[in-house]
Amino acid sequence: MRKLILIGFIVFGALAGLLSTSKEDWPTRVVMMAVGVLFALPVGVVLARIGKKGRPLDWDEQSLPGNSTSSKDLAANYWRDEGHPPFAKPGESENEMRRWDRNTTD
Repeated sequence: MRKLILIGFIVFGALAGLLSTSKEDWPTRVVMMAVGVLFALPVGVVLARIGKKGRPLDWDEQSLPGNSTSSKDLAANYWRDEGHPPFAKPGESENEMRRWDRNTTD
């Protein structure tokens, strides 16, 4: 059934290119048929879902281990990072603790 959908879109694209240049010479018709197929082929592939994998990956499987952004890494390093995400831990001094505050002296 998937191949039939794909072939149908290819034929539709070629037919649309042929009908749009019905009063032209044959080289122009062939070029327009190729352009019609070029535009109809991705639509047919998407609608036929050709190339689809068996099952989508889980979120945990897609993230690289150790990059400190997955929920497992954040949970494992919670006590080390004191609950802050990576690179967002405030510093120890007063200026570093307030570095993200808005300047209210304007």
